[in-house]
Amino acid sequence: MTLPRLLACATLTAAALTPTFCHHGQAAAQTETVTLNAQGHSPEWEQNPHMVEFYALSVEMLRAARRVDATAYEQRSYAIFRAFAASLGADPDGMIEHLKAIPREMVGIVAADAKVLDSYESFLVALRGPR
Repeated sequence: MTLPRLLACATLTAAALTPTFCHHGQAAAQTETVTLNAQGHSPEWEQNPHMVEFYALSVEMLRAARRVDATAYEQRSYAIFRAFAASLGADPDGMIEHLKAIPREMVGIVAADAKVLDSYESFLVALRGPR
């Protein structure tokens, strides 16, 4: 699965994990939900402080490293993804399950083209694809 498809799945999952419907699909107590779309223009997703933090982590750990510690990058990314899920009212472990391949894929993307870390916008394009 490609990185943009994983992110789209994750954002849909984040919305699905909010407690809007009970187990059998009947309406539960109404709660506010947030739907984020990683495809196209989504200011809520793009401006989310956790995604900005993921970019900063990526720059820190992937840009100048002679040898990337992929395991450490992955674990630090997971901490950010858990916080991202919590900020949406979603299950952090469920979010990790859906985003688990992204850090390793980002290592490969940056190895192939380090320019994706030149700006946050370039990073977003690498994550979601062009607008």
